[in-house]
This record gives sequence, C-alpha cells and structure tokens, in this order.
Amino acid sequence: MPNKSVKKRNAREKETLQKPLAPNKLLLLVTVVPRRKAEFFLDLLQSFEVNLQMEVSAFGTASSFGLLNSDREKQALFSVIRQDMAQQALQELEKKFSTIRGGKGIAFTIPMTSTVGVAVYKFLSNKQ
Repeated sequence: MPNKSVKKRNAREKETLQKPLAPNKLLLLVTVVPRRKAEFFLDLLQSFEVNLQMEVSAFGTASSFGLLNSDREKQALFSVIRQDMAQQALQELEKKFSTIRGGKGIAFTIPMTSTVGVAVYKFLSNKQ
C-alpha cells in the first residue's frame, strides 16, 4: 500500500498535467509595411503590450504600372504578442492600413509552440 507522501505527489503530478503550462499563448505577429511608415507601426504595436519587436528591410516584388504605383521599399516587422491581444492588434492594423495615406500593408500571426524559461515567457507575455 503506497504511503501518504506518494499519494500526495501523484495528486500534484496529475494536477500539473491538467493545468495549461502558459496562461497566455504567444504569437509571432508579422507585419509588412512601407519603409517610411515602419516607425509608426512599431509604436502602434507597442500599445498592445508587445515587448519584443524586430524590423528587417525588405523589397516588394510588385512593379509600378498603370494606376497601381506601389512603393517597393518595405519593412518587415516581427513582434511577439499575447494571443488575447492579437485580434485587437490585427483589427487596429487593418483600420490603419485603410486610413493612413501610403500606409498599406499586410499582417498575420504564427503560433509559437514554446519558449525557453519562465523568465523569458514572463518578459515576452508582459507578465511580472
């Protein structure tokens, strides 16, 4: 017959397995915008509790022809955002893409499956 300490340990292990490991899942938000508007969009995304952002220079492939005159110099923004904030951020980005002159862009999210360490997770999810 197992002793009380073994029963307690088994109960704790079952409880740990049933709890989600991370209360807020993280997503990688990828946003591609004209290079001259990148700073505006970086600031906008910070208002959604984004703690880590990276920007990379890029070039679009659409050529200018007829009435469609697109700026080929782009900036790709990579932001780590909590899942509960992502929908609001995407809606705000969509609104800005349609209302800001010369601010057209695209945005999408990719789920992050893991992070290394509790401290890193807390930093990325903006939890103390």
